[in-house]
Amino acid sequence: MINTRNNTYTVQTFIRGIIGFLSILLMSVLLVLPLGAISSTLFGASSILSVPAFIFVLWISSIIAKMFYILPEWEKMVLLRLGKFHAVRGAGLFIIPPFIYSVAAIVDMRIETRQVEATATLTKDNVPTKVTAALEFRVEDPKKATIDVIDYTSTVIWLSTEALKNTIGSMDLKELLSDRDVIADSLRQQIDDSAAVYGIDVSAVRLTDIDTPQSLIEELAVIARARRAAEAKKLQANAEVQVAQKIKEAVDILKGDDHAMRLRELQTINEMSKEESSMVIIYPYGDRSGAEIAHAIKTPNKPKPNKKPLV
Repeated sequence: MINTRNNTYTVQTFIRGIIGFLSILLMSVLLVLPLGAISSTLFGASSILSVPAFIFVLWISSIIAKMFYILPEWEKMVLLRLGKFHAVRGAGLFIIPPFIYSVAAIVDMRIETRQVEATATLTKDNVPTKVTAALEFRVEDPKKATIDVIDYTSTVIWLSTEALKNTIGSMDLKELLSDRDVIADSLRQQIDDSAAVYGIDVSAVRLTDIDTPQSLIEELAVIARARRAAEAKKLQANAEVQVAQKIKEAVDILKGDDHAMRLRELQTINEMSKEESSMVIIYPYGDRSGAEIAHAIKTPNKPKPNKKPLV
């Protein structure tokens, strides 16, 4: 990534150098050379007045050169007049008169990302937990961020750490692990409300890591598996109850209608005939020959073993 701030400083240094050089050249012609001529006429040596005059010219030229500022698009300048807040200047080229005006700070308005950690914090169910979050914020009011607080970045990180610890302490571990998005949104709202006093806007908070003891994770996994198994058995039992209820309703319907029962028997026979290696014999009710044929096929005659005569 190109460091654009250094590029801006390079342009600012170049412009200040040109302004300083022109100031030295102009004031040398208007001040140093005349004083050197006067000193040579009065004292016989031009350096008596010209050297102090040249030093004065260098000092004035450096002050004039430092009056010029160039700010990139993402920076703001907080300006004071005789020690009191005067204005906030935006990007571009500025000329700040010396002695009366002074620059309190140059604030970067871009989004800044910082990591926040809450270590060894107890949850509501007394589980030691380490939570790491990523915080995105930016300066919304340069005046408040400069005048009302010494270091707004450290202040925002401190506020975020306290909000994170308070949130962990008010929740169970299960809620902390399952409701990350809700917790992150709640944290963002809390931190943003507190940081707004210092002119900071918190745009996002993301929980990146929740570190819990390994033994506790294994226990939670066992509990989760047991709950899933219990839920599966419950669903299976409910399904069996529903099936039994439907079968009972079907029986009640078929029991009162002989023709419906006969159709159900034919449907069952048809389904049985579709199976491989199956034989279906249909015979009328009370037909003895059909019953004998079916019985003969089901239990074929086997040769009886030879019995030895008893001696």
